[in-house]
Formats: sequence, structure tokens, C-alpha cells
Amino acid sequence: MTETKIQTDPPPAFPDHTQLPDENSTFVKNFQEHPQSILLTDSIGPILQQRHPDGDYVIGQDSGIYWRKTDPPEKGAEAPDWFYIPNVPPLLNGQLRPFYCLWREYMAPLVALEFSIGDGTEELDKTPLSVSQDDQTTRPGKFWVYERVIKISYYGVYIITTGNLEMYYSKDGSYRQMSPNEQGHYFIEPLGIELGIWQGSYQNQTLSWLRWWDSEGNLLLTGAERLEVEKARSDRLTNIAEQERQRAEKSELARRNAIPQLLATGMSVEQIGQILSLTVEEVKEISG
Repeated sequence: MTETKIQTDPPPAFPDHTQLPDENSTFVKNFQEHPQSILLTDSIGPILQQRHPDGDYVIGQDSGIYWRKTDPPEKGAEAPDWFYIPNVPPLLNGQLRPFYCLWREYMAPLVALEFSIGDGTEELDKTPLSVSQDDQTTRPGKFWVYERVIKISYYGVYIITTGNLEMYYSKDGSYRQMSPNEQGHYFIEPLGIELGIWQGSYQNQTLSWLRWWDSEGNLLLTGAERLEVEKARSDRLTNIAEQERQRAEKSELARRNAIPQLLATGMSVEQIGQILSLTVEEVKEISG
């Protein structure tokens, strides 16, 4: 009996990270996006606490903003990668917000930012909402929705691959592109702070990051950075105190050594005390 060998092709290789889809409804686009949002939120916290002592503000990170009722509902929402809305409570009836509904609260975000790993085409899409004669709806572009419907005051698109940031502000119902200042930052006037690009390491990634600066050009620090600065300051003061203690000890030793020499010249105890800023009793005690 002859055994027949069946030739089989090897299974296809598993796809690598360049061959898999980079987004869907459940995960973010890249490993920088989440740390980038945290960095912006953490460092702006003290500014917003001063601006809102009552705590009425929200920060969304890849969260939905519903601006139109559609079927299915998610077609009527946009989800900026990072946004800040002033003067609204962080909770709704004591519950976490699942999304933000524009027609229920009417307060638009003051700032919204998108982090693009492409060329920014999607984030800068100005396609308007339209309905054809056969009732087919054209999905509008993000730029158009943010500009004409949600009316976000400041809109930024950060192209991660190139490190380029484009900023727009709303005036008379339309977006005007902003120009950076001499430091390459964009001034967000209502907050009194600037947004720009910072080169450095954050959460084990040395990259270009979006960061905030105050109006005087000082970088707004994260909580961890503020602790490092405070520790460095405390260590510096400790070192100064130790140097002063050592200097005082040396000064005291020098005065003690000078007393026998001055006595040998025939000076009185009173004269020596006056020269060395010591009492007569101290001179007598030291001289034995």
C-alpha cells in the first residue's frame, strides 16, 4: 500500500503592528494619546481650580459630545481627544458623565484638541452637513461641526508625526487661524495661559508633547514635577542651613583660638570681649 503525501501550505504569518487597524470604537489611536491627555489635564489643574472655586467645569478625554439627534445615535456625536468645558458640573445627578449632550446644557467647550497621527485631513475636514434629494445625509467634517454647530472657542490640531500644531479661534461664527508668539506658543486669552510644543520625557516616552505655559512663559508643571521642584527647594535650603552651621562652628572655633593669643599681648578680658563680640564671662570661661 502506497502512502499518499498531501502537500499543505504553511499558515499565513501573523500580522505585525503595521498591518492591524489603528482605531475602532473601543481603543485609542496610539500609545502617546492617553499620556498626552493626562499631561494636559494634570498641569492645567491648578489654573482651573483658581478659575472655578466651585468646581464647576469638566474635562473630556476622547469623550462624546452629542450635537445632533440621529439614528444610530453615535452618528450625531464627535469625540475630541481633549476638551475643557467651563461652568458645568462634573457630575450629573451624582453620576459620572457618559457623554456630553449639547442640547441639554448649551455650554460649548472653550478648548478642544485633536491628536492626529495622519496629516490632519480628518481633523481639518470642513465638509458641511447636507441632505441629498433622496434623503441621503452627508456626514459633516469635524472642523465644520466644531466651528458651525458646537462652536468651540479654541480648536487645535496636533499632528503627532510632524510635531506641528495648528490653532484656531472663533470670531463672528467662523474660525480664524492663530499665529504663534515668539516662543512658538498660542495664547488662550480667557485662561491667561499658552499652549505649545515641549520636548521631553513623560511616562517613559521621550517625545514632543503639548504643554501649557503661563503668560510669563513659565511651564505649568504636573503634580509629580511640582513635588520634584519642592524637594529640590527643600534640599537646597537644608544645604544652606548646614553650610551656615559649619560656618558658625568655624567662626566660634576661630574666636576661641584667638583668645589666648590676645591675652598674650597684654589685652584685658574686657578689651578681648569687645573685639570678639563676647561677654567678659564668655572670655573667662573659654580662657579657663
